[in-house]
Amino acid sequence: MNLEKYLKILCLTDLFKCFSSEELLLLFNDNNYKLSQYKKNSIIHFESEKCLTLDIILKGEIIIQKIDEDGNVLTITKFNIGDAIGGNLLFGNNNTYPMTVTSKSDAVILHIKKDFVLQLCQTNKIFLIEFIKSISEKTFILTSKIKSISMKSLRESIIDFLNYEYYSQNTNKIKLNMTKKELAERLGVQRSSLSRELNKMRKDGLVVYDAHSITIKDFNIIKLKIIG
Repeated sequence: MNLEKYLKILCLTDLFKCFSSEELLLLFNDNNYKLSQYKKNSIIHFESEKCLTLDIILKGEIIIQKIDEDGNVLTITKFNIGDAIGGNLLFGNNNTYPMTVTSKSDAVILHIKKDFVLQLCQTNKIFLIEFIKSISEKTFILTSKIKSISMKSLRESIIDFLNYEYYSQNTNKIKLNMTKKELAERLGVQRSSLSRELNKMRKDGLVVYDAHSITIKDFNIIKLKIIG
């Protein structure tokens, strides 16, 4: 695969927005990067695998997941074209992936070697600033997710999801842009556990639902959105 095909996308990313396509062609060589294709549902990095590269998504969608001993899958977050993965691990003493990195769709990933990342940080201030920002954002995502799942019941997590989508979609009939299995993974539970809790919420008169939507019936579960 030729990196030249993806240079325009790379120039639009936060990390490389200060470079032109011509400058990137001069910067990248066969010794400082690898361009890889991944099929849908392929594992890109295993849990406990050493992080040796900074990964830039040039095509597709990537998800970060935690699988426990009982087989429960928790989807921590997802990343799309232009996002960077691994920057928060690359220079750490314990530089192993704490979770599994998987391709949700066919994907192309630019794997940038550690020494080249260090070189860019030393020679380009804008890259350095954007790299630090990226690390901060990834840390915030992880800590926020851990905090939310460790302190809330499944019902509270479902209500939080409904609240977000209610204000996002501006309707009490929430269209699901994911399967029930994907929603369960996002909430860190088995699909059967999600179905049981939704059934309880339906019996309690809080919601009704089908395969494609969840309709809020009791508006007492909607939290007032404070603006400003």
